[in-house]
Amino acid sequence: MANVSVYNMKGAEVGSLELSDAVFGADIKEQLVHQAVVTYLANQRQGTQSALTRSEVSGGGKKPWRQKGTGNARQGSIRSPQWTGGGIVFAPKPRDYSKKMNKKERRAALFSVLTDKVNNDNLIALDEMKFDEIKTKNFVEVLNNLKAEDALVILSESDKNVILSGRNIPSVKVITTDSINTYDVLKYKKLIATQDALKKIEEVYA
Repeated sequence: MANVSVYNMKGAEVGSLELSDAVFGADIKEQLVHQAVVTYLANQRQGTQSALTRSEVSGGGKKPWRQKGTGNARQGSIRSPQWTGGGIVFAPKPRDYSKKMNKKERRAALFSVLTDKVNNDNLIALDEMKFDEIKTKNFVEVLNNLKAEDALVILSESDKNVILSGRNIPSVKVITTDSINTYDVLKYKKLIATQDALKKIEEVYA
């Protein structure tokens, strides 16, 4: 089993924690990680982009000038694609970009990135993370103590003070264990998780 140090919010080491090899010591499968990221990003797309084709643009029923004798190229409608204000060739239309991935593959991808964080000493275990008030300054102070500027923070359950305190920090995202995904773990350099959150992850996925 992997063994990681446990820190408090002041950055002092207060203990250690053994992590399950099933989740934090798995084989790293890069292909599944790539597939999970592509699937996640595709599923974030709304697919509502739309533009008008030449048949949908209003106007243009009259031929702009006679076929011959003007010296101009022949034109049938001012709503043809080559005209300003004309229709779009192969215009984008609303579509579903979503992809599916098997449950076992999703888990294997998540285990891969979690294992990578442990292997590269980018997992920071906290005894707890609580604030008495909503204040970004307090959150930044904790990050400085832990030497983690770019971090994904995982809580075992929703905490309004913590979530709102970290919301305005561009390089930080706060989530709960039920929202953990491969993309977020991979995106941020450091993974900060409370002891309870790590135990909950093991209970759910192990």
